Amino acid sequence: MTASIDDRILAHLQVVMLAKLRRGEPFAFTWNENANGLGRTTIWIHNAISLTFQYYGGKVPPINSRWIQALVRSSNSVSGLEILPEPPAAPLAPDSPL
Repeated sequence: MTASIDDRILAHLQVVMLAKLRRGEPFAFTWNENANGLGRTTIWIHNAISLTFQYYGGKVPPINSRWIQALVRSSNSVSGLEILPEPPAAPLAPDSPL
């Protein structure tokens, strides 16, 4: 099974998926394929499945911790991991180094 997912979204999904698999937590993953008219696809992911994360760009996108938290909550739900809209990033503390 292959899914084309934007690099920014994929980077966040990879963080969540690998964390769940490291903990031995299988889960369902659902995405929409509106671009090619196929609708929704759901697959079951567990440690026995080989995953490949292929990026089109060469740079690692910055990770939004709020988005990771939202995706983790989704992955722990009855319906499983779904691609959610990205929330605004948490603001930096005034004394944080950039």
